Amino acid sequence: MDKFPKDMLGAVNKKAGKNISENSIKKIASGVTPSTLQSETQIRQLIKQVSSMANIPVSEETVKEIVNAVKKSGLNMNNLESLMKMMIKK
Repeated sequence: MDKFPKDMLGAVNKKAGKNISENSIKKIASGVTPSTLQSETQIRQLIKQVSSMANIPVSEETVKEIVNAVKKSGLNMNNLESLMKMMIKK
């Protein structure tokens, strides 16, 4: 992901209630590999990282929904962008 869409960055910041930089998001994203998205343990770790960065608690029910959605999305970037939009609405 070379450039994080500005509308999505704005939505993330609005949801978090604080200013999260594009570089912070890219730093986490740079550690994501295809195998990360296939491992429930690694997906859960990723959710924890993002939750901590945004200072937003995530319920176990929401974690399960995100894990299932990530596993179903595959690696198509359009699907992942849609997934991010869905998570922002929660």
